Amino acid sequence: MLATSLVGLVVAGCGGGDRQDKNEPSGTFPMNVVNARFPASQSLAKQEALTISVKNTGTQEVPNLAVTVDSFSSRSQQPGLADPERPIWIVDEGPVGGTTAYTNTWALGKLAPGKTRTFTWKVTAIEPGTHTVKYRVAAGLNGKAHAKVNGNNDFQGSFTVAISGKPAQSRVDPVTGKVIRSKS
Repeated sequence: MLATSLVGLVVAGCGGGDRQDKNEPSGTFPMNVVNARFPASQSLAKQEALTISVKNTGTQEVPNLAVTVDSFSSRSQQPGLADPERPIWIVDEGPVGGTTAYTNTWALGKLAPGKTRTFTWKVTAIEPGTHTVKYRVAAGLNGKAHAKVNGNNDFQGSFTVAISGKPAQSRVDPVTGKVIRSKS
């Protein structure tokens, strides 16, 4: 009897409840990427900003404006690694208030018609070479709200970035002890 009750409790706790997308409106929401910046030339160990600004060009409120960045890391082909994902950039700071349960997606909430919202990441390069950073804009996190960005239903933006193998030059101020980076 006790075993049957325990199994019933375990089964009841698994997968019950409302669907994750229950409250997300269905539809297609037109938007434009009005600004996207990430320096094309970078140095190891130097923090840079990746900025993407999105404007709601439609007549309805966007339910939950989100951006996914797929290329802050790359997949290693070396066999036997516990985690084959290897960082190219370290994300020092994501968009403020944008953290989600997804490791590479940030959301900044509702966006009224005609309004613009900016996502900014502060990242530090740790892998030299030429890399492509890809990003996608979404109108929600659960798949019912679709984005039509710059007139394209499958919009994906990208940046090509060359990371120098030489770290950024810096020195320590002997009076204050602060690190001073050169303006290269």
